[in-house]
Amino acid sequence: MTIPAWAQQMDQLAAEGIPFLFVLDFELVDPYVIPLKEIEQTHEAGIQFQINNTKSETSPSTREINFSKIPVSLEVYRHGFNQVMKAIKAGDTYLLNLCYSTQMIGLPSLKEIFEVVSAPYKLYLPGKFVVFSPEQFVSIEDGIIRTFPMKGTIDAALSDAEAVLLADIKEQEEHATVVDLLRNDLSIVSRKVTVDQYRYISKITTPIKSLLQCSSAISGILEDEYVDKPGSIMHALLPAGSVTGAPKKKTVELITTIEPEPRGYYTGVFGVFDGKNLDSAVMIRMIEERADGFYYRSGGGITYRSVAEQEYQELMDKVYTPV
Repeated sequence: MTIPAWAQQMDQLAAEGIPFLFVLDFELVDPYVIPLKEIEQTHEAGIQFQINNTKSETSPSTREINFSKIPVSLEVYRHGFNQVMKAIKAGDTYLLNLCYSTQMIGLPSLKEIFEVVSAPYKLYLPGKFVVFSPEQFVSIEDGIIRTFPMKGTIDAALSDAEAVLLADIKEQEEHATVVDLLRNDLSIVSRKVTVDQYRYISKITTPIKSLLQCSSAISGILEDEYVDKPGSIMHALLPAGSVTGAPKKKTVELITTIEPEPRGYYTGVFGVFDGKNLDSAVMIRMIEERADGFYYRSGGGITYRSVAEQEYQELMDKVYTPV
């Protein structure tokens, strides 16, 4: 397997014990791999990030974020949804994450958004995007690799929301599919892969509503050939299974034909290697800066049980800024 230049760079920096940030777009056509020292030298006007306890210097803000949104119409969404359902009936996929952009009006700058929002994984790329992700991708510590696929969302204000989410057959099947996919992905680079925690619930609070989301925890022991080679690991695992579908290769091909625009950095992966260990996140919950304004990217998993109106509402529910 040929290792691309960005993965070789990650492996080389890790071999030298040099901490670095990596930002890998979905299509892997414009990746960033940057030593942390370089980011620290230009943090006032450059990239800023927060990954759990590792972060660049930031200036906290108390500004509230108010905005209006212009989503794609239900008719536009239904057109893509019907294409997915056709592919499911043909047996080409059985889970596909369908994503669209929503224009956001009245937002401050991306940097101000970064300073205000609260999330375990945040990243600001000047002139490009800000991401505030709740979903960890993989962590690597002492030769153990872990991943935490997140699949399943519900309005926390609904009666018995947690019980409803856990009992929903569609959500159960979708989550099981993603866990199986990620378990198989980890098996590419590790052994003794186990599901350590299955379908646990976390809560996300937004100014509009609170959401419950369902995740699982999977781990494995890195194979000797992948120890201290984070670039080779990312090359083997990407794109992330939780935001593509299954079977992954064919589903990614379908995504590129059904979705109306390339994903770019949305649903890619970013993370930090601290000189020894690695932590990373899936780049969901993203606001992009384009020539005509700001756009929020969101989506959800489609299965044969999906209903277009419900999936469209989930896409809308995920357009938020967690303050």
